Parts: sequence; C-alpha cells; structure tokens
Amino acid sequence: MKKLLLSTALLLALTVTFTSCRDENKADSVEEAMDNAGDSMEDAADDVEDAMDNAADDAEGAMEKAGKAVDKAAKDTGDAVDNAVDETGKAIDNAADATKDKVNDLTDDN
Repeated sequence: MKKLLLSTALLLALTVTFTSCRDENKADSVEEAMDNAGDSMEDAADDVEDAMDNAADDAEGAMEKAGKAVDKAAKDTGDAVDNAVDETGKAIDNAADATKDKVNDLTDDN
C-alpha cells in the first residue's frame, strides 16, 4: 500500500509539474497576432483609399488640362478659318478689281 501511495504521489507531482510549466502565452500571442493582422489590414485599406483619391485627383487634373487644350485648339482653328476667309475675300476683291481694270482698259481702247 505504501508503494501505491508513493507511486500515486509521484505521478501527481509529475502531472502538476508538467501542467504548471505549460506555455500560457500562446493564447496571448495568437490574440496579439490577430490584432496585428487586423491593424495591418486597416493600414492597407487606408493606403489603397489614399492611392485611389490621388489617382482620381490626377485624372481630374489631366481632364482639365485636356479640356483646356481642346478649347485652345478650337479657338486657334476658328482664328485660322477666319483669317483664311478674310484673305480669300481680299484675293477675290483684288481679282475682281484687276478684271474690271482690264475690261475698262480694253473697252477704252476700242
């Protein structure tokens, strides 16, 4: 009976020793890792949002520049057309005057 009692006490002592030496920080480290992963995901989402905002701002600026370039091109084209019309009108007037003068010269000679 003494051996049985001593064996039971030895087994109980070993069980208590191994149970008390177990790493209790694993649960804390897993929870901390989950928190860190959540924080990293939030940071990544914020970075993506910032990048999208910057891209939208850049696109808006590019569209404004393109609109101004189109407006300037349209104005320049309109000015060129107006100048061409004026020059063509002057050339037609000059040709008409020259034709009149030649007709007058020919009719005066006869």
